[in-house]
Amino acid sequence: MKKQYIKTQIAMRQAEFPTLLKKRECQLPIDVDKIITIPGVRRCGKTSRMEGVVNELLNSGVGRERILWVSFDDERFVNMIPDEFDLIIEAYREMYPHIDMQSVYIFFDEIQLINNWEYFVMRLFKHYSKHIYISGSNATMLSSELKSALRGWPDEQETLPLSFKEYCVFNEINTESWLEADMAKLRNAFAAFNNEGGFPEVVLTNNPLQKTKMLQTYFDTMLLKDLVEHYKLKNIEALRYFLKRIMANLTKPTSIRAIFGDIKSQNLKVGKNDLYEWAGYACNIFLFIRVPNFNKSLKKIESSLPKYYCIDNGLYSSVLLPQSDDDGKKLENTVFLHLYRHKTPIQQIFYYQGKAECDFLIQSGVSIEQLIQVTWRMDNEETRKREIRGLVEAAELTGCKNLCIITADTQEVITLDNGLEIKVIPAWRWLLGR
Repeated sequence: MKKQYIKTQIAMRQAEFPTLLKKRECQLPIDVDKIITIPGVRRCGKTSRMEGVVNELLNSGVGRERILWVSFDDERFVNMIPDEFDLIIEAYREMYPHIDMQSVYIFFDEIQLINNWEYFVMRLFKHYSKHIYISGSNATMLSSELKSALRGWPDEQETLPLSFKEYCVFNEINTESWLEADMAKLRNAFAAFNNEGGFPEVVLTNNPLQKTKMLQTYFDTMLLKDLVEHYKLKNIEALRYFLKRIMANLTKPTSIRAIFGDIKSQNLKVGKNDLYEWAGYACNIFLFIRVPNFNKSLKKIESSLPKYYCIDNGLYSSVLLPQSDDDGKKLENTVFLHLYRHKTPIQQIFYYQGKAECDFLIQSGVSIEQLIQVTWRMDNEETRKREIRGLVEAAELTGCKNLCIITADTQEVITLDNGLEIKVIPAWRWLLGR
């Protein structure tokens, strides 16, 4: 019965292609003789990126019968054991006995739900096909263990919710025009993007109430499926409260010890070590991304309080009640996600906190190549002095002279008495590289 279902799923997926899709900025590679791994948070568009590959293959003349697609987020695969993986190949070969497996393109969606899948995929790659794409919502898809199991063959293509440019494409907004009317649309689009985030299905939904409900459902699924079920956690009430506390501390250094004291005051029973594990798990499922405090001492970096940025502003807004200072917090989160999306393998993102603060230090190799502050407005003199002071202190420490302040809609160049120059850029321009 399981083999028969596999045949049915393969045939159904073949019949559904080509799929009508909005194109993402970065397309997945084709014919590179690598196992393409596509990790990322739930509902961020991993499946659609793989469907884009299928569309390209069909457009290039590859027959749909050479597409082998299996989605493992189906209850009929829940109890699948490693010995049953061969049923997939058996099912496909029975369907298409005349097709050489070397010419088949294999797509496994949400494969991390099945234990020990790595060894099966490696065997497929070695003996059957060099065209393998796998997606998953757990950070084990990015782990060193995965690289070891796949013998150095994976090409990681991490997927995030939509960038601002992709958000504009999805909403059919021209990002190239310099006409005043079009730039006004971009400003309005950025304000909406900064609030609702970039989960594709949410962006394509017009009803604001429906958007909120969808995002709350995403959060509940991450909580119950990716955390409670996957990591076998039991204290759901304390876990939910803990995740909200980290979200509420967005853009600030986060003390797990302080949250532990807060949870105890709420009469929720949980161990301090459990909270440290939960924070790691939340990063594993891509809900949060951890950013350390910069220091020239590695030991001090490891012992400092990190910041936790949320994978999506809309998710943040739907889980927490709106606050008066949310625009600035969400702008900083938006800037971080853009930096994270475009960082190279040799780059690291830090924040700096000394006598003053600097939101982001971008380190490339051993040198700091850029310092960035983020503030919603620059018209308040106290805010202006604070942002400049943080940049100057970080610049004196690191020797970096590439200084930038990103705002909601202010553009200018500030020249300081010491010769340093600070570029002030509207976020919508910076995100589009204009």
